[in-house]
Amino acid sequence: MSAIRVVNGTYRNKSVRNQEFVLVSGFQSGAKGNYVTVKNNGTFPNCPETIRISVDNISDIEYTNGMTHNNTVHFEKPAPVVESDEDAMTRIRERFEILTEMTKATVSGDIRAMIVSGPPGVGKSYGVETEIEKACLFDKLAGKRLRAEVVKGSATPIGLFQTLYKYSDENCVIVFDDCDSILLDDVALNLLKGALDSGKKRTISWLSESSALRREGIPDRFEFKGSVIFITNLKFDQMKSQKLRDHLDALQSRCHYLDLTLDTMRDKLLRIKQIAKDGVLFQDYEFEEAVQDDIIDFMHTNKDRLREVSLRMALKIADLRKMSVLNWKRLAETTCMKSA
Repeated sequence: MSAIRVVNGTYRNKSVRNQEFVLVSGFQSGAKGNYVTVKNNGTFPNCPETIRISVDNISDIEYTNGMTHNNTVHFEKPAPVVESDEDAMTRIRERFEILTEMTKATVSGDIRAMIVSGPPGVGKSYGVETEIEKACLFDKLAGKRLRAEVVKGSATPIGLFQTLYKYSDENCVIVFDDCDSILLDDVALNLLKGALDSGKKRTISWLSESSALRREGIPDRFEFKGSVIFITNLKFDQMKSQKLRDHLDALQSRCHYLDLTLDTMRDKLLRIKQIAKDGVLFQDYEFEEAVQDDIIDFMHTNKDRLREVSLRMALKIADLRKMSVLNWKRLAETTCMKSA
């Protein structure tokens, strides 16, 4: 082991002068200044076995066992965190469990609004729609108007205003699933900002002439008391338009924002593996575990050629496996992959 003498330094505001230590790590520069890492030789009782002594510069230390130092400064680099497949699947599962919990809170009115962001085909809509169906079950049994609706596809600002009015009661929930057009429209975003305002009273106004509103008896001003869930593929912090980012930031500040953190090909494949492992993905196919593993291994091997890596693609390949035990891989290569 190398030994050094600290000519002039400090440890926890205590002066260290001409004291020898066993070296652990040489001279480094960090966010709090320069330091050297050594073994605690007993000078500092009730302190860790390894300590960092602060020094002004590299000349404040001397090697005492014949070694020399140079003037190279080593900057701290955090050790890369290697996440195992099991840890990654646990992380992903926890995110979706949080999604379910937050959806329940939105349905009950405890949460005013939530934005769910994630890539297509990973099941982000499934958990939300399951909770919405549960919330509407008693309405269906009682023959009442449903208190929640899932809106998919494009929506105009006037259509958004009408939908907000229809579900403006405090026990109502609107889910906008991949309705990115309303998040990219200035008028629609202003309506949403009004509907989700942090004040006690959220009033929305439509000040333009509209025969559609008159025809349906919708007032041009009303109070919105419901809740809203957005399910989107957009990454709010990656939008290039500064004007749009400002609008989205204003909307995000009014909502709980849940990023499902499925940003890499590996995460998507592990999500598919996790759903299969939980017995949900292939539950209608009655496949043995070895067959399920074959399908997932096939997707992993051909991930760069598949038209998409998603739960939907896994089910497409499962259909082919059920159709042809011997020829399903060839069929998948023809129908599910991009040309080489």
